[in-house]
Amino acid sequence: MTGTQEYAPSVFEHQESVLNAGVLFSIPALIAQGLERFFNVFKPLPAGFYGLHHVILIFCFMTLCRIKNPEQLKNHPPGELGKLLGLDRIPEVSYFRRKIKQITDQSRSDQLHTELFQCWVKDMPEMFFYIDGHVLVYHGDKANLPKRFVSREKLCLPGTTEFWVNDQQGLPLMVITGELNEKLKTAIDEIIPKIIKDADLKKSSNPNEPIFTIVTDREAYEPAWFIYLWKTYRVAIITYRKNVKDKWDESLFQNTDIQTENGTVSMQLCEMGTLLNGHWFREIRKLSKDGHQTSILTTHPTLLMGEIAVRMFARWTQENYFKYMIANFDFDKMIEYGTEPVNQKRTIPNQEYKALTYKIKKQKEKLSRLEARIFKQAGDVKALDLDHLAKYITKNADLIDQITARKQEIEALKVKRKGVPSRITIAQMPEEYRYNKLKQEGKKLKNAVVMLAYRSESALYNIMYEFYKDNDKEGRMILKEIFTSDADMIPDYANKKLVIRLHSLSTPRANQAVKELCSVLNETETFFPLTNLMLVYETVAN
Repeated sequence: MTGTQEYAPSVFEHQESVLNAGVLFSIPALIAQGLERFFNVFKPLPAGFYGLHHVILIFCFMTLCRIKNPEQLKNHPPGELGKLLGLDRIPEVSYFRRKIKQITDQSRSDQLHTELFQCWVKDMPEMFFYIDGHVLVYHGDKANLPKRFVSREKLCLPGTTEFWVNDQQGLPLMVITGELNEKLKTAIDEIIPKIIKDADLKKSSNPNEPIFTIVTDREAYEPAWFIYLWKTYRVAIITYRKNVKDKWDESLFQNTDIQTENGTVSMQLCEMGTLLNGHWFREIRKLSKDGHQTSILTTHPTLLMGEIAVRMFARWTQENYFKYMIANFDFDKMIEYGTEPVNQKRTIPNQEYKALTYKIKKQKEKLSRLEARIFKQAGDVKALDLDHLAKYITKNADLIDQITARKQEIEALKVKRKGVPSRITIAQMPEEYRYNKLKQEGKKLKNAVVMLAYRSESALYNIMYEFYKDNDKEGRMILKEIFTSDADMIPDYANKKLVIRLHSLSTPRANQAVKELCSVLNETETFFPLTNLMLVYETVAN
């Protein structure tokens, strides 16, 4: 079925016990979270059996079923997965990768990310953005990537840093990929204008009202820069204060009740003004039961003390997001292999200059140790007579020569370093050490699919809060079980319906949760993409 036909139509037949058919429960959430943006941004693929929507749906279903890369499709019957699309089978791995390449070759992933961000940010009740970096460690030998410290590995390893923007619930909104080893502060400088432009944010007439607020950890700590963000963009920041050495009087702290989404939280809080680098900041401290004081710094002029503390401590939702994504979606892995050059005019620290600086530092350390030995022994010189003094000088002549030699070597290294630039462009690097980067279009596409899948799963998870009391503990586990469970697929073309009848889950309480979920999903009256069949959800469990 190639010819002039653009793609094979989805034709559903009555099927029983289709593997992983429970993943079709995600379609209403996928559509609500922006699935159609993929179909609008990318151009149709070359005429063939599989169309653009087939490839994107396969990608989404793979993600939700925890099939972490195309190669793992070999472990699943292609005919069973094909039934989920109304086809006789899904493509084999090599052909599937070829279809993905046809998408990435369009170089429209950035536009897709922009449209998804615009779709998601318009529903945000408050403009608070959580920004943090995540290092993708590289273990291959094709790319020459700079090293950076990876906290979860406790090592300096080559890799690429992705800078994620999430909301207070931990839902992803945007991701920016660094070219080399950009710091979080540099990434935020790039992210702020993008948020303002893409979200179409305007400054309020109220001079004390920020356009939005950034919440980040200590990595981006720089008080003068915080003031710059406020004066330039009117963007406020909330972060932990670094290098806190004093303690406030514990009698100043007051018990503060704060209303959150999960109920009322009580904290011992205190606020004072703090002068840093000639600028005044609001400083809020939380007193723990063990006496520890956690210091929070902000440039937000009007936000209540308790709200500032809650917003800051909610940063752990982003850490939990990273942990969950690594464990469930394997989002560190790439789906496209190969390298591409970085901006050749970009400047980086000169490794030769750094090596000379390191040598000078080591020579100075050796010189200091030699001089310490001389000074230590010189303290006893006054008590020596002339004969013993002559012996002392003779004995330490070699030590004095070593000190002189070290000083000469340090001066020679300084002279040599003067002729070496501290920074060079990428083009000036030796070709065998010149930095490049991994191909990014495929990873950007995967990030978009992963964000869509996670937000869709989270939407279903939030729905279950209304009727499942143990949702905090078991909600996502039940959803994973739904996605990977068998279901009957019963098309009714006369009434334009496609019934998805889920088989029984592992526990009665999970089956009861599915019943309630079916009722909510059926109210959405969702149609299977590019068909006129309305999805109807049922469960065989009593």
